[in-house]
Amino acid sequence: MLSTATTEQRKDFKNNRVLQAIVAIYAAVWLIAAISPMDRFDWLLENVLVFAFAGLLAGTYRAFAFSNLSYALMAAFLGLHAVGAHYTYSEAPIGFWLQSALDMERNHYDRVIHFLFGLLFSYPFHELARRGARISGRWCYLASLALILACSNFYEIVEWTAAEIIDPEAALAFLGTQGDVFDAQKDAALALAGAILGLSLTALSRKTRFRAP
Repeated sequence: MLSTATTEQRKDFKNNRVLQAIVAIYAAVWLIAAISPMDRFDWLLENVLVFAFAGLLAGTYRAFAFSNLSYALMAAFLGLHAVGAHYTYSEAPIGFWLQSALDMERNHYDRVIHFLFGLLFSYPFHELARRGARISGRWCYLASLALILACSNFYEIVEWTAAEIIDPEAALAFLGTQGDVFDAQKDAALALAGAILGLSLTALSRKTRFRAP
């Protein structure tokens, strides 16, 4: 069963077949992407936060289990991130396809991923605020939006710190600015746009469900 934020959550991973499938599919994608990445150093940098996040989810699973839908959305994002880490974001083939199809000046795969971060993580953060912090009403949506902005800007700070501490030339692939001095601001704005869309869809879904006979 693909449980949602409004259904009872199963904390027994051994009996949660859907969650097991989600983890297995993501693990397969990650392992494939880990084979001969274009830049091993960049791949490692891109995965530092992934390792930390996966450890956090595993360590807090019994204290707070997300719905299967939230885990599926987070896994989908992490899978797309694994693709970007494999090729480096500025060299991702999907981005070049978009660049050619839409006649763009740069590879925008990184921008797409920032937008999808806001879109795909808005529901899990909404669930965290609603079930974990017990925030209700419009404040739940505002808290979710604040979490998206906080995480998005935290990531930009991590990128900047990495560039300062590590050899700047080696960190260029990790930063992926492609010559845009406003890259960080645009990334955060796209995450915000994705979150607004995601939370709007969540609100619409809840409103429609409650009105159903």
